[in-house]
Amino acid sequence: MKRKKNKRGLLLICILIFAGIAYLLAGHVLFHHEADQSRGWELILVNEKNYVPRDYEIELIQLSNGEQVDSRIYPDLQNMFDDARASGLQLFVREGYRSREEQADILDEKIESYLLEGYSKAEAKEMALEWVALPGTSEHELGIAVDINADTTTSSSEKVYLWLEKNSYKYGFIRRYPPNKTQITGVNHEPWHYRYVGKEAAKTIYDNGWCLEEYIESTE
Repeated sequence: MKRKKNKRGLLLICILIFAGIAYLLAGHVLFHHEADQSRGWELILVNEKNYVPRDYEIELIQLSNGEQVDSRIYPDLQNMFDDARASGLQLFVREGYRSREEQADILDEKIESYLLEGYSKAEAKEMALEWVALPGTSEHELGIAVDINADTTTSSSEKVYLWLEKNSYKYGFIRRYPPNKTQITGVNHEPWHYRYVGKEAAKTIYDNGWCLEEYIESTE
């Protein structure tokens, strides 16, 4: 009798374990879909629906101010900055690569700032996510996106952003979150956030007034 009970208990434990594994796998598929890498590293689409792949490989290079970017975008990034400076502008990379842990810290800080303003926890999180991506869904974790700011002691932000908007595609970069594409990208307008996609794709996106999501859809 005891043996039968033990067998039943063991069977129940096995069923629960397998059910738990199935649940976790289902949750991963439903809520953590990994971004498609088949188009190449320049055209990987990371957003709220497509997480940075767990096997995504990156080789970082450090900029003069300590920020890091993927070494593959460095030559074009440097050329873009050289030409912007030759046009009389002073600019710098405010944010480059971020680890998932760093992204989580930034989100937590943003939520905390709204909590201190008196918003509820749910409201604070919702508002924070309008500006800060969930860890795993930020392009900064790829190392091929940069936040570019003006050195406001010599250049205005408006002039720097305008120059980037008109010229970045020549170097393979796009303004990732345009003001009229928020419903598609899910991110508010960020005139400082530029993403490397390669020169060919950047020109097509610029010529058509697309965001990256629209370009990817056009290739499917």
